[in-house]
Amino acid sequence: MNKKAIILFSGGLDSTTCLAIAQSEGFDCYALSFSYGQKHSSELNAAKKIAANSAVKLHKIIVLDLGSFGGSALTDNSIDVPEGETSGIPVTYVPARNTVFLSVALAWAEVLEADAIFAGVNSVDYSGYPDCRPEYIKAFQNMADLATKAGIEGKGVKINTPLIDLTKVEIINKGQELGVDYSQTVSCYQADENGEACGVCDSCRIRKRAFENSVVKDPTIYQ
Repeated sequence: MNKKAIILFSGGLDSTTCLAIAQSEGFDCYALSFSYGQKHSSELNAAKKIAANSAVKLHKIIVLDLGSFGGSALTDNSIDVPEGETSGIPVTYVPARNTVFLSVALAWAEVLEADAIFAGVNSVDYSGYPDCRPEYIKAFQNMADLATKAGIEGKGVKINTPLIDLTKVEIINKGQELGVDYSQTVSCYQADENGEACGVCDSCRIRKRAFENSVVKDPTIYQ
């Protein structure tokens, strides 16, 4: 039997690269996306298309209404997405999002008897989110080993974060090697219904700068 992996899959640049990496390592991949109350559905639409064309075993979209809590520019209509440089943890941080997503993935992993969960978190070219740091992933791994039947029996799922120490340029170049079509991905925090990017939010700026310095021409369509 092939190894099984769950991929936290948003339809963005990082998670699509993670999917390609997992498949290149011989995993049967199960994509997991979330409709969590984000303001736009373009990224989810991208996730559906990419998953359908990527030979994943199954693609699940879980509905979680984190938007009912508010507190983030990605889910709260009263908070605007910043269009310039900010300091500290930005308002686009969604409280506890990765903890919630990884916990749901952990539950599915136990049912599937999966070997790994792949998450495209990055602590180099990123917005400063606390749940993208190596120490956070290490802590979640410890929790997962303690909190699950599989973990207690010594068959716990491994949290794989292959992008965590890479620059965005290195991520793009890695994806290029694996044949990732980045034109299908959506990273913008405020993309329109056609998936066209604003070009000015933090995510767009990081992505645009990386393509300018990579071997890949930027395929992003900007508004």
